[in-house]
Amino acid sequence: MATNPMHQFNVHRIGPEIKIAGVDISFTNASLFMVISAISICLLLFLGTKKRKIVPDKIQLVTEMFYNFIAKMISDTAGSKAKPYFPFIFSLFMFVLFCNMVGMLPYSFTVTSHIIVTLILAIFIFIAVTIIGFIKHGFGYLKLFVPSGVPIVLLPLITVIEVISYLSRPVSLSVRLFANMMAGHTMLKVFGGFVISLGLLGGWLPLSFSVALTGLEILVAFLQAYVFAILTCIYLNDALNLHH
Repeated sequence: MATNPMHQFNVHRIGPEIKIAGVDISFTNASLFMVISAISICLLLFLGTKKRKIVPDKIQLVTEMFYNFIAKMISDTAGSKAKPYFPFIFSLFMFVLFCNMVGMLPYSFTVTSHIIVTLILAIFIFIAVTIIGFIKHGFGYLKLFVPSGVPIVLLPLITVIEVISYLSRPVSLSVRLFANMMAGHTMLKVFGGFVISLGLLGGWLPLSFSVALTGLEILVAFLQAYVFAILTCIYLNDALNLHH
């Protein structure tokens, strides 16, 4: 019988149970793969920047590509004022990307397929961007909710819509990443189950779909990390430059 495709998303404890003030902070499989992703990022950046050759080797080339990619993204979407926030955007992109990619490995765990992980990241970004906006502009930041050129009659309605849109940012940001990763891995598991159930003769068609879906899921893993980072840049642009 095929394995339930939703079992791959189960979080289970690794090691002893740890509680502080009644809160369970035990080390889990989700924690493990977050650590693996973080160590992988640090290892890549360490090896890529260790020698810093004029003619880069493959690892240095990959590292520089990531660096230039994020630097250009920030410059294009948020401008020069956002340069001080490069380390955060770069770290965010790399963490989401590596969590997505590590989750593609057999017997691994996809951290970003859990709404709690993506929501916490999105809430942190939302709060940070809001604080930056008020630090830069004071209460003038509230002008973001009052678009210029709107007729007085429509202004209350537009303001309410703008406020709702602003407050929904963490939800849309987190759900987009979580839903895409969860749906993709569920489909991979379902077609994998069909391959096993149908056997050697009948399993070639779902196997073909599984191979195609794997390639698509790798692309989605990169695209979702990119979308997560670029939306953060757009929100940061609103906070720094106050376009309204």
